[in-house]
Formats: sequence, C-alpha cells, structure tokens
Amino acid sequence: MSKGAAIIAYANPIFHIRHLKLESFLWNIIIRAIVHNVSSPQRHSPISVYLRMRNHRVSPDFHTFPFLLPSFHNPLHLPLGQRTHAQILLFGLDKDPFVRTSLLNMYSSCGDLRSAQRVFDDSGSKDLPAWNSVVNAYAKAGLIDDARKLFDEMPERNVISWSCLINGYVMCGKYKEALDLFREMQLPKPNEAFVRPNEFTMSTVLSACGRLGALEQGKWVHAYIDKYHVEIDIVLGTALIDMYAKCGSLERAKRVFNALGSKKDVKAYSAMICCLAMYGLTDECFQLFSEMTTSDNINPNSVTFVGILGACVHRGLINEGKSYFKMMIEEFGITPSIQHYGCMVDLYGRSGLIKEAESFIASMPMEPDVLIWGSLLSGSRMLGDIKTCEGALKRLIELDPMNSGAYVLLSNVYAKTGRWMEVKCIRHEMEVKGINKVPGCSYVEVEGVVHEFVVGDESQQESERIYAMLDEIMQRLREAGYVTDTKEAWNSSENHQEPQNLWRLSSCNEDDLEAF
Repeated sequence: MSKGAAIIAYANPIFHIRHLKLESFLWNIIIRAIVHNVSSPQRHSPISVYLRMRNHRVSPDFHTFPFLLPSFHNPLHLPLGQRTHAQILLFGLDKDPFVRTSLLNMYSSCGDLRSAQRVFDDSGSKDLPAWNSVVNAYAKAGLIDDARKLFDEMPERNVISWSCLINGYVMCGKYKEALDLFREMQLPKPNEAFVRPNEFTMSTVLSACGRLGALEQGKWVHAYIDKYHVEIDIVLGTALIDMYAKCGSLERAKRVFNALGSKKDVKAYSAMICCLAMYGLTDECFQLFSEMTTSDNINPNSVTFVGILGACVHRGLINEGKSYFKMMIEEFGITPSIQHYGCMVDLYGRSGLIKEAESFIASMPMEPDVLIWGSLLSGSRMLGDIKTCEGALKRLIELDPMNSGAYVLLSNVYAKTGRWMEVKCIRHEMEVKGINKVPGCSYVEVEGVVHEFVVGDESQQESERIYAMLDEIMQRLREAGYVTDTKEAWNSSENHQEPQNLWRLSSCNEDDLEAF
C-alpha cells in the first residue's frame, strides 16, 4: 500500500466522527493524499474532503488550496475551480504566492487562459513561479508567440522557464526554433547566471533532434548527459532511443536500449519495438516482443502494439497483423485506439484488400478520423483505385476543410480521369475559401547546424550552387533512364511551367538535401 493510500485508509473512520475537530494541517494532508492517489474511491474526492472540512467549521489556510487546486485539470472541472477561487477570495488567501501560482496552473489546465492571465496581471509582485506558469500556459495552448513574448519580458529565468518554452516549440512542431532556443540557453548572458538543462529539457531537445534528423545535435546532448554524469533513466533512455532511430542511427539506439539493463520497462521496450518497426526489421521486432512478454514478464501497452502492427504493415503481414490485433484485445485487455485502427486499415490497403479495409472502417466503434481516411487513401492510390481515393479525399475535406493537400490530391485524382470540370470546381472552391497550397519544407543538418529548405526558396547563401547541383543531378538521372512522374505535380502547378523545370516547384525532397 502506498503512503497516500495508507493516509486515506487511516482517515476513513475519522470522516464518520461528527464532533471530532481536526486541525487544518491534517485536512490538508488528507486532501493532498487523495489528489496524489488516483485509485482512491470517488466518494473521497478532494473537493468532498474540503466540504467536510468546512462542515467541521475548520478554516482553510495557505496550504489547503495549493493541495486542492491540482485536482481540477480539465475543462469539465472549471466550474469547481471557479468556486474554489471564490473560497480563496473569501478567506483572503489570494495574495499568497503559492496560492496564486496554483490558481494560474488550474485555469491553464482547464483551458481558461483569460482567467489565468487575469490572475497573473492582478498579482502585485510577480515571482518566478508565476512567470513560469503563465509562459507554460500559453505554450501548452499553442500560442507560442505569446509565450515567447512573455518569456522575453521575464526579469529572471531558470531551467523551468527555458524548458517550458522549448517544450512549447516542440508541441507546436517548431523543432528548429526549439533547437535554436536550446543553443541560446547555453550562451553566457550579462547579469544572468548560467542555467544548466535538466532531464526534462534534454528529453524535449532530443525529441526535436529526432523530428529534424539532427544527429550531431542529438549526439551532443548525449555527450552532455555523459559528461555531467546524468543518470539515464527510462525517460531519457527512451528519448535517446527515439532520437537515434529517427536520425538513422539504429546501432546507437540498440546500444542505449541494452545499456538500460534491468531498468528496462514497457516504455523502453515499446520505444525499441517502434524503432525496429520503423526500419522494417519485422523479425527482430517480433523477437523483442516475445522477450518482453515471456523472459522479462512485462505486459505490453497501447504503444507497444502500435509498433508491432506497424511492423506488420511494413511487410504486408495481414494474418500476423490480425492475430496481434486480436491478442491485444483478448489477452492483454487493451482497447484499440484510433492509431491501432489506422495501422489495420493501412495493412489491409497495402495488401490490396480495399473492400476489407472499408468493411473494417465501418465496424469501428468510433468515428473515423483523418488518420483512418488517410490510410485508406494511401492504399487506394497505390492500387490506382480512383473511386475509393475520391471517397477518402472527400471525407478528409469534410474533417479538415482547410487542408490544402487534400484539395490538391482530389484535383489530381480528377485530372487523371479527365474530369476537368471537377478540377476547375476544386480550384474555384480553394480560391473562395482562401486556401493556398502549403509549400513543401525539408531540413538537413550539416556540422551541427540545421538548414531549412522551402519550395522555390532562394534565400540560402549557396542557392546558386544548390540549384546548379540539382540541375546536374537531374541531368544524370535522365541519362540513367529515369523519367520523372510529373502528372500530379503538373496538375498542382498554377503557372504550368515546363516539365523539365518542374522539380523547382515540387516539394523539397532528399535530392535537394543531397545537392546542399
């Protein structure tokens, strides 16, 4: 039994003694234990204990609300959070910095940024935790520019400040900006002490490195961890495995996994299984799954099966995929998520079983999302099934009306079948809705610096040499007999450029990076 559970068990009989008056600090301990003990019965919710405390005519103190407020952490809890705020004002505890920061965190967790900002603005003296909380609130809400503005206004910053903003950039998909901020964190600053990154900072930066394929930067973080003797726990270990896998260094990922030794848990195994699946090493993937469930007696989780099903997709192993999907439900009691259904739809599609994929989608207990229709689209395009492509793309547009890629693909499908009137209608609809085709973007790391390439971009210092090299690459490809498939690119081009220059308009691919 955990310490929190023991406190709750001890408190149970006390709740039934009407005339026993406990001091506030004992009620605070019980509230805190319940908040941190998620398995406690619902009748002992934190707010119900607070109400019992008030019924016993015990007044809260400045510890009560910082313990109580974390129990309100999603939009459904906002009304209770607001009533608790009223109690804070009633007892005159709103000036306490710990109470104020807890209020900030509560409002941001419940999605009420306006109230969080109001609490922050009403603070007479804004301490560092309050600044960190409001920066974190905006970053988590995806308002990263507002978060950065507040971050730049901070009179002082600590590792939490930097980590919150770096994590915000990663959550928004701005991985290059995350690495730029991490580099800025390392630079000496006037009148500001050096801030050393912690485990959370490094795991977040490793995630950004993986997304960008920035191997050298990731290796630097790993070297930093070793240099300062930071213990590689499961969080850092899985982050390193994921980074090395995404950066194309499978052997390093394996070394990190093996070095975890007896610390390996379901997260580490799942990360390695997903890594092997990414590289199409299906047999190794299945072998590691077997080792995990038999030798180490560790039960897989939802992420494990995403990796296993992904491995089946790589090899088109339809029977094995169906078997693992069934095993997940019947043997391990895991309810399939949309990712698992997406893997199965992808597997059916890649196996040429489009009708079965459609039947599988129809049997899903939840509404298909963009992932599901995208998986069906992928399989049907590969097989040239125009009718299914059209249906999947229409559903994608229904779910995401501003997705330019879906419109362009649907336009290309119509063009392939000579339905030019529909092509014209799609173009007109995009113009009316103000939807522009999003330019392709790629990244490459050279000597620890990440360079960004955008379609038609000539801002690179070496642009002239890059395009000259691309011309040479394309010429060599043509001489080797390679013929570029320009059907879809030709249709998506607004200006109808000549096919030989079409590569300049198409999405940045590995050829651009090789030329660089």
